[in-house]
Amino acid sequence: MLESMGLPLPAESLIIGASLYAASTHHIEIRWVVLAAVTGAIMGDNLGYLIGRSIGYRVLQKHGGKVGLTPERLTLGRFLFKRHGGLVVFIGRFVAVLRVFVALLAGANHMPWRSFLWHNALGGFFWAGGYSIATYYLGKEILRLSGPLALGVGTIVVITLGVALIFLKRNEKRLTEEALQEAEAEDKGQKKKD
Repeated sequence: MLESMGLPLPAESLIIGASLYAASTHHIEIRWVVLAAVTGAIMGDNLGYLIGRSIGYRVLQKHGGKVGLTPERLTLGRFLFKRHGGLVVFIGRFVAVLRVFVALLAGANHMPWRSFLWHNALGGFFWAGGYSIATYYLGKEILRLSGPLALGVGTIVVITLGVALIFLKRNEKRLTEEALQEAEAEDKGQKKKD
């Protein structure tokens, strides 16, 4: 739960450790490990979303420039969360660094809460539940497989992130222009309503 709120903690290690403990000792049942992991992931992300929604964007506007988040990039982030936020939230659950910050960023970028809730719950269920159950059933075999499996998954994640970064870098100007045009149109629509 705390990792999903934005604190860089070892949630995967805790889930895997608890699942291995359940498989090897049978002192706790795997269903309780799954329930705790899924509930913690979903609740933590929702709290992170609320924190991001209430203070995140102001903090990013004030201090974002220190880490390369220019006003144009903040607008681009808002645009991407509006268009593809569900996919970012779901996939972000499976990427360690993104998992820590995705809820805060979704809230700061005012992603619609219902969409966030659905994709967050789906990602939390598959990530936490999947890790728990897979670890439990693989039991001691997971230790033998973790080296090659981690290397393979890590390679796929690095390649995917690399392709995404190249795509964003090549299309940043176009996406930023689209985001700025959409933001201006929304501002004009809001002013007409007022």
